[in-house]
Formats: sequence, C-alpha cells, structure tokens
Amino acid sequence: MAEYQNIFTRVQVRAPAYAGVPLPAGSVWRRSGRPGFLHLLGKFGDAQIGPIYLGTTGLLSLICGFIAIEIIGLNMFASVNWDPIQFVRQLFWLGLEPPAPEYGLRIPPLRQGGWWLMAGFFLTAAILLWWVRMYRRAKALGMGTHVAWAFASAIWLYLVLGFIRPLLMGSWSEAVPFGIFPHLDWTAAFSIRYGNLFYNPFHMLSIAFLYGSALLFAMHGATILAVSRFGGDRELEQVVDRGTASERAALFWRWTMGFNATMESIHRWAWWFAVLTPLCGGIGILLTGTVVDNWYLWAVKHHVAPAYPAVFAPVADPAAMSQ
Repeated sequence: MAEYQNIFTRVQVRAPAYAGVPLPAGSVWRRSGRPGFLHLLGKFGDAQIGPIYLGTTGLLSLICGFIAIEIIGLNMFASVNWDPIQFVRQLFWLGLEPPAPEYGLRIPPLRQGGWWLMAGFFLTAAILLWWVRMYRRAKALGMGTHVAWAFASAIWLYLVLGFIRPLLMGSWSEAVPFGIFPHLDWTAAFSIRYGNLFYNPFHMLSIAFLYGSALLFAMHGATILAVSRFGGDRELEQVVDRGTASERAALFWRWTMGFNATMESIHRWAWWFAVLTPLCGGIGILLTGTVVDNWYLWAVKHHVAPAYPAVFAPVADPAAMSQ
C-alpha cells in the first residue's frame, strides 16, 4: 500500500495526456503546444502542462502587457543611468511616477509623467483583454462565469486607484506610481494625508473580508486534506454520494463550530468573502478625498472613534490648510 501523504502527494496518479474537450465549431484558434508532464508540479496538482489556448484576446493582452512592462522597466533602468548592477540592487526602490499636480488631467511630456500614462494605458488594456479572454473561455467550455466576475472585482480596485478616482479628483497625480516600494510609500502617505485610512468603514470591511477569506480557504483546504484518505478530494462525487469523508467533515464542524457548510456552499462563502475584499476596498478609496477629507474626524463625528483628550493645542486639519 502506498504511504499516505497529507501535504505533498507522494504518489502521482497520471493518466495519458489529454488535449481537452472539443472546441466549438467555427473556432479560428486551435490549442497549441505538445502536452507534457512535470514531476514537481505533480506534487501540488495536475502535472500535465499544455496544450494552451491563447486566442485573439489572449495574444493582444500579452502584447499590451509586454509593452507596459517594457515602458516601466526601461524607465526604471534609465533612472539608474543604465547600470545593470544598480538596477538589480535598487529594483525594489525604483518606480515610475504619475504626472505632477500642475498637469491636472492633461497629457504631460514623456519624462514628466507621459510614460506613466502610456504604461497605464497598455497595462489597463492588457488586463481588460485578459478579462474578456477569461469570460469567453468559460462560456466556450459551458462553465459559469464566476472566475471572470471575481477577477472583475480586482479590476474594479485597480481602476479606482489609477483611473476613476484621479478623474474625480481632477489630477493624474492622485494615482498610484508603478513600483514596489513607491507603491507602498504612496499607500502610507495616502493614509496619513486623509486622516488614517483605518477609520474608513469600507477599509474595515475590506480587511475583515480579507482575513475572513484567508480563514475560510484555510479551513476548507485543511478539512478536505484531512478527509482525503476517505476520498474527500473528490468533492463532486461526495455531493451526491457523501460517504465517510463528507460525513466526518460535517460531523467535525458541527462538533467544533455548531454548523457546517456543504460541499458547494463553502465555495460560495469563500468566493463572496474574496470578492468583497477589493470591492469594499475600492469603494473606500473612491470616497477618500472626494467625499471625506479626514477619516479620523469623520470617525469622531459619527462616534466610531473617541476624540483625543485636549492635552495639547488644537492641531489644524491638513486638508483645510492653504497650499
């Protein structure tokens, strides 16, 4: 008998390479690439690699994404005088900044933010084209479009940060720079500028759903791994013929939590928690600066947070100070 392994799959059951269900009649593109197997990936999931269906929207998305990354990367490279050693050394600190406030929503010179606008255009086109590809592939395979709409929730937050809110604020300078630490610095400065984003109720909801989705996915993954020796990983079969795996999983959660989700509903719980994370976050960002100028003062006014004791002289609200 093969040794049972809980985290990594010790024994890989491998079927012959499968090209997938037939494509609908009239499809212009064909699946490409010779299917093969990779042992390392087989430790975590299905080891088969390929064939790949790219399609027109997939190809256009990759082209637009490549252009965006090239613009960002070459600008970062130029900022260190084309020194490859410094490029690698300072990569986490390098960034491509949006236009300065004086340009408003106008198109600035390339070196004053025009490259940022161009990179943003191609990156947005790549993301939206990939969404169309994802939606169309799901429909072609007869699937639901749940994955595409989950991706759309993340796109909503991306568009709020880099496009919708800057439009409402009247300046591209309100957008997020491209780069790892520059993006994190922008987040910290944004929170300070608007009176601590932690007092934003939609930020609170977003964090609650973030932690909640991580907990739900971990609980579900752990439960299925715990009953995989009884066939719990074959979830669809367990829905109609529950057997010992689902019975034990349900009994465990009724004993520990008082109730249990079903094999289907746990995925709905997890889907909603994950989708609501960027959805609420985008709403919170959109309201910042457009509706609420200082989230701490808003929280005090609405009895969400206590006012600080009047020990020191009053501190002026930065939003109310003249520039």
